Amino acid sequence: MRKFIGDFKEFLKRGNVIDLAVAFVIGTAFSAIVTSLVNNMIMPPIGLILKNVDFSNLFLVLHAGKIPGPYVTLAAAQKAGAVTLNYGLFVMSIISFVIVALVIFSLVRGINRLYPKPTAPVTTKNCPFCATAIPMAATRCPHCTSQLEGHD
Repeated sequence: MRKFIGDFKEFLKRGNVIDLAVAFVIGTAFSAIVTSLVNNMIMPPIGLILKNVDFSNLFLVLHAGKIPGPYVTLAAAQKAGAVTLNYGLFVMSIISFVIVALVIFSLVRGINRLYPKPTAPVTTKNCPFCATAIPMAATRCPHCTSQLEGHD
């Protein structure tokens, strides 16, 4: 048990756990912003274009509740105990996901542009006699057999 607790303490001391916790908190706050953006800014114009469709009230009654339908709103159907398939809320969730994915993609893409592109390590040099690429550790050129400077 002591080994387990010691390993757990080591795990917590690593920076990755703190980074993950911070990312989770920021992600949760960002999720609230995106949900508000979808529900209050994007879906109303889409609903207006589609002739005043309110996506939060798009549902299909699978089984009527104690109070028979028809139900005008999803809240009324749920209050009556009806079993519903809430495809409007599902569409809103898909739109939220696409927006989050687009924002994260844009953010990662922008951050990647800030970092310099990694350069491949230099593994060859040019022979000063025949200008052919040769390995860095070479003491003699395999093409022209010249002895390279600095290596006897």
